[in-house]
Amino acid sequence: MTTDHVEPAVPGGECEREPGPSDSLRTFGAVVQALREHAGLSRVQFGEMVRFSKHTVESVELGRRMPDASFVERAEEALGNTGALRHSARFLTRGEAGLAVWFRRWAKLEREAVSLCTYECRLVPGLLQSEGYARALFENRIPLLTDEQLEAQVVARLDRQSMLVERSTVPFHFIVEEAVFRRRLGGGEVRREQLEHVLERTAFRNVALQLVPLEVEYHSCMDGPLRLLETPEGRRLAYSEGQESGRLIADPKEVRVLQQRYDTLRSQALNPKDSRALLERLRGET
Repeated sequence: MTTDHVEPAVPGGECEREPGPSDSLRTFGAVVQALREHAGLSRVQFGEMVRFSKHTVESVELGRRMPDASFVERAEEALGNTGALRHSARFLTRGEAGLAVWFRRWAKLEREAVSLCTYECRLVPGLLQSEGYARALFENRIPLLTDEQLEAQVVARLDRQSMLVERSTVPFHFIVEEAVFRRRLGGGEVRREQLEHVLERTAFRNVALQLVPLEVEYHSCMDGPLRLLETPEGRRLAYSEGQESGRLIADPKEVRVLQQRYDTLRSQALNPKDSRALLERLRGET
C-alpha cells in the first residue's frame, strides 16, 4: 500500500508548503522579544541563558515555532519570573502544519501511535534534529529552496518534535548509525549543537537511542531507513522512503519481516547507556 506521490520529497519526509503561524504564537513571541530587549539581552546571550540556539530564540520570537515547556520555564526564570510567559503559554495554538501530501498520512498516524521505532542511516531523524541541523539540511537541498520555503520546512520539522514532550508516556525508540553523528553537516558548531540536542532529548524517560558503531560486523537493516509504529488498536504499520518517494506499508506479512529486522538490529547496536557514552565522546571531539 503506497501513499499518493504528489509533491517532491524532502529529507526526513517533513514539509512542503508554508504553515500559517497562529496569532497566539506571534503574540507570545512578541512578548518574549520585548522582555528580552528590556533586559538588554541579545538573542545569542538569551539563548545561552535558556540553553537554546539563537535560531530557536528567533523562531519563537517571530511566531514560527511552538516553544516547548523547557523553553517557557527557562525564559520565565531568565526574564524576571513574572509568570506572564507561563500563563500565556497555556493558550498557545499551532497554525497548520505544512507537511508534504505523501507524508501527511504517516504524520497523522505518528500522532496517534502507542509506540514508534525509527532506524536511520542517512541523517539524524527528524524528531531529534536541532534547528541548526535542520536548517543546514534544507539549505543543501537540490533544487534550492526559496527563503520562505526553507523557513516553512524548518518550522514544520521542529513542530513535530513536540510529540516527544507532549506524549510523555509513548515510547520513542531510535537506532542511528554512528557515521551520521560524525558527519559535519553545517560545520563544527552545528554538529556540536546537534550532539547536545540529542543528548538532551534522549534523557527523556520515553526516548531511547541506540547507535550502530562503525566497527559492527553484523547488520540486519542494510536495505535502508525504516519506521515502525503500533496504533491504539494494536495494528502495526511501517514506512520507508528514498529519493523523491515515501511508502506506507500495511501488509501484515511485510511489516512482520521489517519488525524482525528492526528487532535484530536492536541486539546488534550499542545499548542506550553505551550509545550516550559514545555521543558524549563525539561531543568532546568537536
